Amino acid sequence: MKNKIPVAVLAATGSVGQRFISLLENHPWFEVVEITASDRSVGKTYQEACHWLITDPMPESVKNLTLLPTEANSLQKSVFAFSALPADIAKNVEPDFARKGIYVCSNASAYRKDPLVPILVPEVNANHLDILDIQQKTYGWSGGIITNPNCTTCAFVVPLNAIDKAYGVQKAIVFSMQAISGAGYPGVASMDIIDNVIPYIGGEEEKVEYEPTKIMGSYQDGEISLHPMVISAHTNRVAVVDAHTICLSFSTNQKVSKDNIISVLKNYQMPEICIGLPSCPDRGIVYHEADNRPQPRLDRNLGRGMSTSVGRIREDSIFDFRMVSLSHNTIMGAAGGSIFNGELLARRKFGF
Repeated sequence: MKNKIPVAVLAATGSVGQRFISLLENHPWFEVVEITASDRSVGKTYQEACHWLITDPMPESVKNLTLLPTEANSLQKSVFAFSALPADIAKNVEPDFARKGIYVCSNASAYRKDPLVPILVPEVNANHLDILDIQQKTYGWSGGIITNPNCTTCAFVVPLNAIDKAYGVQKAIVFSMQAISGAGYPGVASMDIIDNVIPYIGGEEEKVEYEPTKIMGSYQDGEISLHPMVISAHTNRVAVVDAHTICLSFSTNQKVSKDNIISVLKNYQMPEICIGLPSCPDRGIVYHEADNRPQPRLDRNLGRGMSTSVGRIREDSIFDFRMVSLSHNTIMGAAGGSIFNGELLARRKFGF
């Protein structure tokens, strides 16, 4: 496309901000024209201020961009802003950007519980984007805020939703094994995580229990109604660099066989609204036949990090079924998911 949408990355020097920068390099619809950072980096070039962590090299196009304050008045060119802000800062400043007319695609948790802000996963609930019109009218914004889920929720919500659409999901219990990159940089101290599992991640279990019910909920008459399923979550940090692995057991509304569940996952097709979006993977769900899959090291980059891997479907002695699910936490579960949301918004609002 000749005319790309000018975008900003908020908190561009952090680990998620860097992932935004990397994924947006040569994006066919978006061009990074502005970047922001904390006060200690403002005024420096990106190359001067950023301790680059991504294996791909820092894009030449951003090396000499000057870091701006994370304030709405600092942005003069951007139509979209991809936010890697911490939740406490996002809560204070993201509405200012929306008020100015900027569409904020936020990775932060600050507004996920706002009834007028969708937690968007395009392959699950693209229609929730319709609430943006009500959000704008209610808050007096000419822009808006859309969020992507917590990275742990992302690791299982697509297959769980596919099963729910086919047979209904009543309840689930979720055990996470979460990568250290989910803690940001420098993240978890090496003396804490090597030879260890940390069975607590602050606020994580509450997010995992709530967010799928909103994502998988129904949108009607200007309201998002929560899905009635109940989730119990146990979240753990493990010594894996990237990708969250989820073991979950679940009960369905209908009495079905293991083969029925496997068929749903193996034959999953991306919704039509997602087809053609630049971040859309060829296969939204990759089903693995082998007993020892999925695995983070082998499967996290499938679909350029935007596919969900599932396997080990079997009957459960307490619930109906159990399975293992996995996705890349800083791509699908963070920056990539947010960019995917921005692409859906660009298609719906601007006809891309």
